[in-house]
Amino acid sequence: MTHNKVTQGPIISTFFLFAFPALIALLAITTASLVDGIFVGKYLGYEALAAINILIPYITFMFALGLMVAIGGTVTAGKFIGEGNYKEANGIFTLSLISIFLFATLMAIISLFFNETLFLFLGVDEQLTPLTQAYFQVISVVLIIQLTTMVLYYFVRADGFPTLATSALVLGSVVNIMLDVLFLGYFQWGIQSAAWATGIAQIIQLLVLCTFFTKKQRLIKFKLCYSSVKPYFRGLLNGISEYINEISVGIVIFTIHWLLMKEQGNTAISGFAVANYMLFISMMLFYGIIDALHILVSQNYGAKNFTRINQFMILATVTVISISTLLIVSVLSGSDSITKLFIDNTESDAYQLALSYIGVIWPCFIFSGINVLLSCYFTAMHCPLQSSIIALSRGLVLPVSLLLLFTNFIPSIPFLFALPIAELSTFIIALTLYLRFQYSIKHKSKLVTI
Repeated sequence: MTHNKVTQGPIISTFFLFAFPALIALLAITTASLVDGIFVGKYLGYEALAAINILIPYITFMFALGLMVAIGGTVTAGKFIGEGNYKEANGIFTLSLISIFLFATLMAIISLFFNETLFLFLGVDEQLTPLTQAYFQVISVVLIIQLTTMVLYYFVRADGFPTLATSALVLGSVVNIMLDVLFLGYFQWGIQSAAWATGIAQIIQLLVLCTFFTKKQRLIKFKLCYSSVKPYFRGLLNGISEYINEISVGIVIFTIHWLLMKEQGNTAISGFAVANYMLFISMMLFYGIIDALHILVSQNYGAKNFTRINQFMILATVTVISISTLLIVSVLSGSDSITKLFIDNTESDAYQLALSYIGVIWPCFIFSGINVLLSCYFTAMHCPLQSSIIALSRGLVLPVSLLLLFTNFIPSIPFLFALPIAELSTFIIALTLYLRFQYSIKHKSKLVTI
């Protein structure tokens, strides 16, 4: 009989067996992204930094679909694994890889033909167009490899190989950093070389992850199963909250860029890029814990191990709160040092704006981790409505509404205050949904409350 450590292993060691490698992997990705931004800002200037960051709405749209496939697929496959139904799990795995590859390829073709329209929509001005165009020509194709790699990474972890998945991401991130140093720091090539560095690193990640197919112990295999089509699409529906989480980032960033361009132009976008990197770091750290929870909760849900689900939730909550505390202390005590990494000139408008933006957005760290944790819990418990409500509240409806409200009706308040207020409001909504859900299942005698 196959031993599944997710449903049968010790609680604490099993949690950290999945959470720690995921955290290390996402820290590696975060470091690579930071080095990208630092080297672009230092060697190519703040305009190049703005040229890359103005593409964030499009890139987050692509990653949103990728995450919907990856998380929706692994949660559904995880439930089948917990039930011992490996045939259906194989089908979900296979359909997920094929569909994301085809989608990313189609989008690369469309975006390359219609990039001028895309740039116009994103608000790329004449000054940034050459830089944005050069970067986009490469990164749009790289996204095919990157999204396919991301989906494979999630399934490799879900099948009980978190160390292999982590090794691939860490190696890719190290290569990305080394190539940034070589291409931008040593050779001082242009902005396109940053995209090439990302592409080469992604190829290496994919090659390492492909060694998964040689593992005899793996539970899932690349095999089509036509009966899996219906549960695959149900899985996409269940993963829609992750899509909302990610696509909302793009919409919010697009709205912020639009408002900043109206006020102070490209300089403001460069300053906000630094603050946005701080938000990015926080979410990567939180997702290191939360990605592990997708696997742990979904497979135990399939195995009807509800007490284990509660125990994993307690550990995840304590860990997320600890990370939030460390982030707040680090940002409040080191905002000057952080900003200097990206912008050398401490007298520049971009530098001063970055400091002011960081001073506004840091309270997001207090609530955002718990909000995403609760959204993940509902996704893994196959409750897409509650998960989507949380995702829409924190990622789209509240921040965009508050941004426009402050800009048009309360201009005396910096509009970026909309972000922490949106997180606080979402926390109240998410906690209410969670407590109601716990109350209902307690009275149905299906789950012991935390």
